[in-house]
Amino acid sequence: MLITAVASLLAAALIGVQLFTGGESQPTTATGPENEDYPPVVSGNGPALTESTPTAPRVGIVAGHAGYDSGAVCPDGLTEAEVNMAVAQEVVALLKRKGYQVDLLEEFDDRLAGYRADALVSIHADSCDVPGATGFKVARVTDSAIPEAEDRLVDCLYREYEAATGLPRHPSSITDNMTNYHAFREIDYYTPGAIIEMGFLLDDRALLVRRPKLVARGIAAGVVCFLEE
Repeated sequence: MLITAVASLLAAALIGVQLFTGGESQPTTATGPENEDYPPVVSGNGPALTESTPTAPRVGIVAGHAGYDSGAVCPDGLTEAEVNMAVAQEVVALLKRKGYQVDLLEEFDDRLAGYRADALVSIHADSCDVPGATGFKVARVTDSAIPEAEDRLVDCLYREYEAATGLPRHPSSITDNMTNYHAFREIDYYTPGAIIEMGFLLDDRALLVRRPKLVARGIAAGVVCFLEE
């Protein structure tokens, strides 16, 4: 009788567990286009850093138009500035997880004057009024004091962002506003800088708005590629 009673209790407990778990082990992380966990940001052969130290690389991330204006505005009120900031914050989080020292900067941040870092990337998006346009582009200042370093940064961003997002390159739409971007004139001459236009807010909107972590992953991987090569 005692053995039968114990068996009954065990069976009841098992049924209770199955009711809460559906009879299957539950995933520990959520996945999907709007709620995806970060995989490691991997580039280069060096060991991953887990926390920043005074000797860790310093990176500046500019959230385009932040603290200044809205940037491009879509008919439904979506602004470039809010898209830029959402991605910039994710990039900062990823690079901090890598162990880097990271500064989140506004468009005309006072800290840009003479800013010294191992890399600076300004994050922007294209307008909502170009039907059929899709893709991204990256640029550095035209008269660079360190062209080889900045070309490597641009190349790393192109390769890693393209691989992460699947977006095509759109270099034909690079403007003087990119190659003569004001921040390039403010930071220290020997701080490698680049500006990225992540995509168009019309045809690329679903990616930029719904998957900021994926977009950020491409930018962060580009920075890691540059710093670890």
